[in-house]
Formats: sequence, C-alpha cells, structure tokens
Amino acid sequence: MVAPPETAPPDNDVLWARSLHYSHSGSPGLVGVSVGVRQGEILALTGPRGSGKTTLLRCLSGQLRPEQGEVWFNSVPVHTMGALTRERLRRDRFGWIGPEPQLLPELKVWENAALPLLLAGASHRTAKHAACEWLERLDIGGFARKRPSALNRAECQRVALARALVNEPAVVFGDEPTAPLHRAERALLLRTLTTAARSHGITVVLATHDEETAAAADRRVPLLDGRPAATAPAASEPPGPPADETTEGQAACSLSA
Repeated sequence: MVAPPETAPPDNDVLWARSLHYSHSGSPGLVGVSVGVRQGEILALTGPRGSGKTTLLRCLSGQLRPEQGEVWFNSVPVHTMGALTRERLRRDRFGWIGPEPQLLPELKVWENAALPLLLAGASHRTAKHAACEWLERLDIGGFARKRPSALNRAECQRVALARALVNEPAVVFGDEPTAPLHRAERALLLRTLTTAARSHGITVVLATHDEETAAAADRRVPLLDGRPAATAPAASEPPGPPADETTEGQAACSLSA
C-alpha cells in the first residue's frame, strides 16, 4: 500500500506529483522529480534528449506507474489506480498528441478525430458534430470524409490535435507535438492548442526541446538527466589534485539546461 503524501495536493493544482522515480532497464529515467500544474496553465517540460521529459509526461498522464512517488489528478491518486482505471482516465479526462499522428488508416478523418468520444459511448451524430467542429477550427474540415492517406504530414498532425481536444479534456499532454512540422504549421498548431486551452480552461503539459514551442507556455520546468535542471549533478570528471593543491581560478565544469 502506498503511504499518503506528507503534504496534501494543493487545491488549485489539477496535476501534482511528488518524488517520482522511474527507471528504464536499470537506467534512471526520473530521479525524485516533483511538479505541480495549475488549472488552465500551459507548462513546458524542457531539456535535451534523454532528460526525462517524455517519461515524466507518461507518468503524469497515467501511461506509466512510477516506481516511487505519487501522481494526483484533481486530488485523486493516479499512482494507486489499476490499469483499466488509468485507461478510462486517459480516455475521458486527458488528451494526448505525440510527434507522430498515429491515425487509423481504415477510418475517415472525422472518425479518427472523434475516436475518444466514440470509445466513450457517445452517439455517432454527437461525435461527428464535435469532431467536425474541431477540424474546421484547424482549417481541415474539407478532409473530414477522406482517409488519412489523402492528407500530408502536417494535416495529419492537425487531425491528431483535433482528436486530443474533441472531448474537451481537463488536461492535454503533448510530447514534442510540433517536432515534425515546419514553422508555419508549428505556429498554427500551437495557436489552436493555446487558444483552446485559454477558452476552455484546459491544462496543457508539453514536452519539448523547441524554443518557440516552449515560449508559448506560461511556465517551464527544465529537466536534465531525469532531474530538475537546477538539482542535476555536475558532469563527472577525472580526479584532480587535493583541495589544497588546486590552483586559484580552477573551476569544475557543470551542465546546464
């Protein structure tokens, strides 16, 4: 049984995580990371490749259970939920968009966008109406009845964003969602996402190494080697001379985010 947190999650934090630890085949992915995200906030997790951004995103969204630590959504413990409960949470309350659209080729564009609603049991008519509204906002309403093969990469990514927003989730998680896009397409995707977040009170958590994407956020949490960048240890160096023999002005090199 997981012990209760030493401090209750703040009331205004829709997501709250404390002392998260996770490893990949023995290699540390997260080491004691804590973070809180307020209702309606856009938060960017930044850092180089391998810094733990995606792992933290997947723990916060319930895709991974942390080996140690706690994740809370609206004061409900996600870290104690079973797999099926976490799956329902992701379907009903969360949206997700990654670097690859991952559309189902056998479904029409509107069906791909409506998938979360259809899986949740919404009527065909309701799901189609909501999906087509988001497709129109993303300037791809004319593709609604086509298959994904008729769209280019950027258009498919817009469908993926419509799918993430169609059920007006409490939180949208974006894992490098603008990585495959050119600048103009990246700007359109970010503008739609941030406008939707502001108008619908949706919390957004983005993992990104792109400066323009990070600049769209209200706040940043830089990561390095699975830790907050400010607490990450300095790069290891060969042993130097004893302290009393160190020459004046010599400084240890350190990594920064």
